[in-house]
Amino acid sequence: MTGDSRPTRTLPATSTELSTLLTAVRRGRVLTVTGRFREPRSLLVRDIARRLSSNFCDGTAVVTVGPEGSVRELVSALGGVPGMPFLPAGTANAASWLAERDMLLVLDDSDRLGAAALEWLCGLLRAAPGLRILAAGRHPLPVGQGRVHRL
Repeated sequence: MTGDSRPTRTLPATSTELSTLLTAVRRGRVLTVTGRFREPRSLLVRDIARRLSSNFCDGTAVVTVGPEGSVRELVSALGGVPGMPFLPAGTANAASWLAERDMLLVLDDSDRLGAAALEWLCGLLRAAPGLRILAAGRHPLPVGQGRVHRL
């Protein structure tokens, strides 16, 4: 038997929807992909991140939000993203450092973010004009005006 025997994953969006989403991320500040099932949401935001990475001077940081959903966990995850420039320790310094970036921050499983992390992200959006957030969760990311795409 030749070829790859793994099942082929297909994106949960049409090419027209994908084009609309790519434009929404480039032009907007926050886009949340919502839906009942985690895998299709995750697959879609990761594909968008891959396609748009070169549109941002500082690239893309994809963070899977862990069970704690805290600011410290978010900053720690950002520091461990492959290809990310050095991220200083400490949440205050991290916000200052991120405020100077032109980047896409992808938050996979964003429903796990706690109130303090959401407040930190709101402040970050105010301070960082070059930051865009693409989130995947069951519910829209509650950090100001943002677009929502329901799967």
